[in-house]
Amino acid sequence: MENLALIESFSEFKDDKFIDRVTLMAILEEVFRSALKKKFGSDDNFDIIINPDKGDLEIWRNRIVVEDGEVEEPNEEISLTEARKIEPDFEVGEDVSEEVKLIDLGRRAILALRQNLISKIHEHDNTTIYKQFKDLEGEIYTAEVHHIRHRAVILLDDEGNEIILPKEKQIPSDFFRKGDNVRGIIESVELKGNKPAIIMSRTSPIFLEQLFFQEIPEVFDGLITIKKAVRIPGEKAKVAVDSYDDRIDPVGACVGMKGSRIHGIVRELGNENIDVINWTNNPQLMVTRALSPARVSSVKLNDEKKTAQVYLKPEEVSKAIGRGGHNIRLAGQLTGYEIDVFREGVEEDVELTEFSDEIESWVIEEFKKIGFDTARSVLEQDVKDLVKRTDLEEETIQEVVRILKEEFED
Repeated sequence: MENLALIESFSEFKDDKFIDRVTLMAILEEVFRSALKKKFGSDDNFDIIINPDKGDLEIWRNRIVVEDGEVEEPNEEISLTEARKIEPDFEVGEDVSEEVKLIDLGRRAILALRQNLISKIHEHDNTTIYKQFKDLEGEIYTAEVHHIRHRAVILLDDEGNEIILPKEKQIPSDFFRKGDNVRGIIESVELKGNKPAIIMSRTSPIFLEQLFFQEIPEVFDGLITIKKAVRIPGEKAKVAVDSYDDRIDPVGACVGMKGSRIHGIVRELGNENIDVINWTNNPQLMVTRALSPARVSSVKLNDEKKTAQVYLKPEEVSKAIGRGGHNIRLAGQLTGYEIDVFREGVEEDVELTEFSDEIESWVIEEFKKIGFDTARSVLEQDVKDLVKRTDLEEETIQEVVRILKEEFED
């Protein structure tokens, strides 16, 4: 039959990985019936026979034979004379099936029909992709770098699906080249227009949890449970683990001999420093463990305000706070308590905010960011070390030290 370029679409779509034979036939019939309605006003009396494997179709219009001059509905009735041109022995009242050639619809209608068909197929594919990746949210996925933009890396998987890894979802030390394989979790899937936007993340705590599932057999088997994971991507992470089997040491199983088991995870996350600790329902003990590697002397909790006063020996304070304040911040996130650190045996100290008349507030905030919010905590530090750990100039820090010494120590 005269099918122009339209039927070529069949072979183009029949191998579509997202569409089965039944769905393809349903879409084709829907598209053709839409075209017939536009041409004839109704498609109720048409039969459409589709063979997508051969790339062929037949359209038949069924009409009733009426006496000459009595045709009222040309789409549903045919005169006796016209019917006998098809088959000479037709009589009034009989049904006539006549094939409608695709070319009869007109070239413009065929082009529109082809466009409609392509649109419907793509719409179906996009819906299928959306559902497929929606089910993968929170799971690890691997894709290849296709091209690199300023604000995102565009990845393609083996099926040619586009996955976006935004800059803010990348670990700071991440560096990718075209063709690199990238692992992350499918963080979100949204339909923008008719096209699914698949977002990957390498900074989510869920990515860290899923890596434990992949790399630690006891976690995968359910013998060890990850109770909570928190992280500052590329810098530091804390993972609380537990086991219902008393024979298993959950921390030892996760870390492995000389860190052998956790090494792969650390490497994947850009050498992120990972602390694995034993989970406990005792909040006081949990705060103590969360502040490791610092050794805590005592903890006072306020469960109502969710605050914890932690007392340590002076030499343990910097360990509890950690570089850039990372350790104490993650310990707070892991336990749900706002943690304040106090030096054991130091009776007198003054909050830095007491010096706000002489020290600018933004300078005080810089010290607070790294866990130093009292005069003694600043005075006990080396000036050059403070320069490295803050965005403050050495002259500014020296001026602050001078003020504190004059006002506080005197």
